[in-house]
Amino acid sequence: MLTCDFTSFSKPHRVWEGSGNVAALDLLRATLREPQTLEAFFDEVDLSLGADKRLDAAIKDAKESFADTATIEYRARRVAEGLALVLQAALLVRHGHPAVADAFCATRLGGDWGGAFGTLPPGLDVASIIDRATPKVG
Repeated sequence: MLTCDFTSFSKPHRVWEGSGNVAALDLLRATLREPQTLEAFFDEVDLSLGADKRLDAAIKDAKESFADTATIEYRARRVAEGLALVLQAALLVRHGHPAVADAFCATRLGGDWGGAFGTLPPGLDVASIIDRATPKVG
């Protein structure tokens, strides 16, 4: 599966300053040291294939993100973010409320969303989400 050599990542680079960059680098190192961790990750998220087309595309993109090893160091934060979003979506699709899973996929994986939290595309069942989050009194 993963056959690239990340040994050059062990050298400090200016691009790796900051805790987010360090975490992303650790993720790359872990996938090199223990390639079965990446396989286990994709085995888990693949259980949700077919449940949501946006998630299916994101899983495909996440797998392909490891193909270009020449630029993976510069894309490491985006790769890590993609894996996190894919896992969250996969778990929501399989175990969460359908309206919440749909909203998550639409706002994190779909193309019709902005970087600001709460930018929602039309057509989501927001009433169900609000009702679900509203405390029942009395």
